[in-house]
Amino acid sequence: MMKRRRVSWLAILVLILGAVFLAYQQAGQETRPVVINQTAVPPLPTLKPEKVSQGEILYAQYCAKCHGANLEGAANWKQSLPDGSLMPPPHDSSGHTWHHADELLIGIIENGGDPVYNSKMPLFKDQLSRDETAAILEFIKSKWGIEEREFQWWITVRPISQ
Repeated sequence: MMKRRRVSWLAILVLILGAVFLAYQQAGQETRPVVINQTAVPPLPTLKPEKVSQGEILYAQYCAKCHGANLEGAANWKQSLPDGSLMPPPHDSSGHTWHHADELLIGIIENGGDPVYNSKMPLFKDQLSRDETAAILEFIKSKWGIEEREFQWWITVRPISQ
C-alpha cells in the first residue's frame, strides 16, 4: 500500500516536472532558471570531465561487480529475493537512481543500502572519501539522459518543505 502511494506521488511529480520542462523548453531560454512553486531552480550544472573520469575508475573498482560494468544492474533487479532484499539496481536511465537527491545517493554509497528495503549494499565510507563518492556519482550522472539529469537536479535542489 505504501509502495503504491509512493509510486502515485512519483507519477504526479513526474507529470508536473514534465509540464514545467516543456514550458521551459518552449520559452527557448536555456539559461533561465526553472521556477517551481515560486522557487527558482538553478540551471543544470555541467559535468566536470576530470571528475567523470575519476568516477569511472572508482565505479569500476567499487561498484561494477554488483551494478554492472555498463551500469545495467542485476537481471530481475525489481524482484525480491527470498529474504526480502532486492538485487542491485541499474544506475543508467533505466533504473531509479536518478529519482533521488545527491545527498541521499552519497549517503547510500557511504553508509550502505537502506535497511527498510533489507538492502545488501555494503558501506564504503571507510574506503572512499567524500570527493571520491561524489566522483562516482558524477560518472553515473554522465550516463543518464538529459531528462533524467534535469529531474534529478530538481530533486537535489528543491527546498526541503516541498
